[in-house]
Amino acid sequence: MTSQQSQQHGTAVDTTPVIPLPLGTARVLTAAGAALTVLSTFLSWTWTDAFPGNLTVTGYPGGLQLLTLTGALLTLVHLLAAWGIRGLRMLDPAGGHGGTVWTAAGTFAATWYTLIAIAVQLGGLANLEPGGWVAGAAALLTLTGALALPLDRRATATGTARGRLAAVRDIMRTLHPGRTGRPLPPARPLPGWAEILLIAAAFGISLGVLTYGIGTRYGELFTGFLFLTGFCAAGLHQAGLTTRLAELTARHRNVTVAAAFVAAALFPLTQDTDEYTLIIVNILIFATVALGLNVVVGLAGLLDLGYVAFLGVGAYTAALVSGSTASTLHVRFPFWAAVLTGAAASLVFGVVIGAPTLRLRGDYLAIVTLGFGEIFRLAVGNLDGQSGPSVTNGPNGIPNIPDLELFGYNFGDKHSVGGIALSPFANYYLLMLLFTVIVVLVFSRAGNSRIGRAWIAIREDETAATAMGINAFRLKLLAFALGATLAGLAGTVQAHVAHTVVPEQYVFAGPVPPNSAFLLAAVILGGMGTITGPLLGAALLYLIPAKLQFLQDYQLLAFGAALILLMRFRPEGIIPNRRQQLEFHEDTAAKAEA
Repeated sequence: MTSQQSQQHGTAVDTTPVIPLPLGTARVLTAAGAALTVLSTFLSWTWTDAFPGNLTVTGYPGGLQLLTLTGALLTLVHLLAAWGIRGLRMLDPAGGHGGTVWTAAGTFAATWYTLIAIAVQLGGLANLEPGGWVAGAAALLTLTGALALPLDRRATATGTARGRLAAVRDIMRTLHPGRTGRPLPPARPLPGWAEILLIAAAFGISLGVLTYGIGTRYGELFTGFLFLTGFCAAGLHQAGLTTRLAELTARHRNVTVAAAFVAAALFPLTQDTDEYTLIIVNILIFATVALGLNVVVGLAGLLDLGYVAFLGVGAYTAALVSGSTASTLHVRFPFWAAVLTGAAASLVFGVVIGAPTLRLRGDYLAIVTLGFGEIFRLAVGNLDGQSGPSVTNGPNGIPNIPDLELFGYNFGDKHSVGGIALSPFANYYLLMLLFTVIVVLVFSRAGNSRIGRAWIAIREDETAATAMGINAFRLKLLAFALGATLAGLAGTVQAHVAHTVVPEQYVFAGPVPPNSAFLLAAVILGGMGTITGPLLGAALLYLIPAKLQFLQDYQLLAFGAALILLMRFRPEGIIPNRRQQLEFHEDTAAKAEA
């Protein structure tokens, strides 16, 4: 037999290695390549410090060399764990070499991206020092050896050409849970305190990785970071570590929630300037609005293309009642009243817009909601006292929105709490983090309730749900109103963080999120109907344009290409809902059974 087939959930996975080499030779080749890659990072890769990160120093890795060093070390760790080395075996519960393959690919991608960037920016391959050539060859050697390793330890190391092509296809499919081979063996029982420490360590490492990524000082480093973290995350999944962590978090839900909140709250303490804290504040605003849209799209299945208008309603309402010198109402509500007013205004607009339109379905509903979004933008642009009543100052918007103040605590001032200095954006970050927690709790409770199950039934088949006695219109209107309220809640904070609101912030598609297109993409790319999916999707869609300035002119092109690739290879999203994942790959499972 030339390949090993394993079954899980009725799906066959071919574990034939891509490159036919004996198992021992493949392991030695991978280990030698990874070790040589580590050594190459201590050599100079270029002769000039004109390339960011100063890769001219011998004996001290810097910049993008650190990413290559990290990837090579992780490849060695995964290889030794899959090899069965005592003390490392627990790092490869899946019992194969999938983690090694993915981390080797990540090391190769980060290394070769660096070398290509050096050649392009400095004007040719002549700008590479011998260390760069060694790094490129070593990374290629590592990947070659890894591709000769079987994904299943029980698989043979040789195969036919047809089997090897199938293995390439299966490597691309390994990120789908339920398609990665046999189930994980039972985990070794650990004391409760040890499991809690592992959960805390996982969130601590995640905080460190996030802090490093957000704090990257130039676009080349951030791009290399994306390459490495993306492939390494796939390697952790393929090795079974994410499954093990999910089992631990399921057993200690309260500890997990507390650890996640503490790790998120510690983020401002890792920053010495407001530059990156402001980015993460905007990410939280974007993510909170995406979660509200997830109620409408992910749970109820209503395609809303004008959702950003509800964010604008909340922002404009808060700007009008928060004491801005440009406000036409000339009132100043306290913080809690401004928040409730903004959320209530968005709720009213959600009901007013939803009541006459939610009897439509599919494309017709999408067109109507798109029209509402454009009507809102044009309306606030014309309420300037000339084209219409004097309410919003028209295209000039409402500037000079004062900072929030709660119980005498001004969010625009620096404060010291328990000896810890908090900058203005750190204050807003903690406030927005609290709002995000509230929205997550609302979404979780709503999704798991009787109403949430009714929303899912409507999403799957509205006709069948109606036949079973579900009042589809009333429940769709409830979902629309809840989603609008959550968007308005985030809009009240956005207005105070930006200190101004203008109509151009609330368009269907534009270069700067949040807008309706990016919000919808965050939900779809992250994973509809989940909590972590839209959070991750919103973070990526906001962070990548913010860090990669050279993509500003090609942002929509890159965005479209990413959508096409993800919809082709992972239509259920990065963090999928289990039910939808099975639906998307129903045909593949049927073919495998046949």
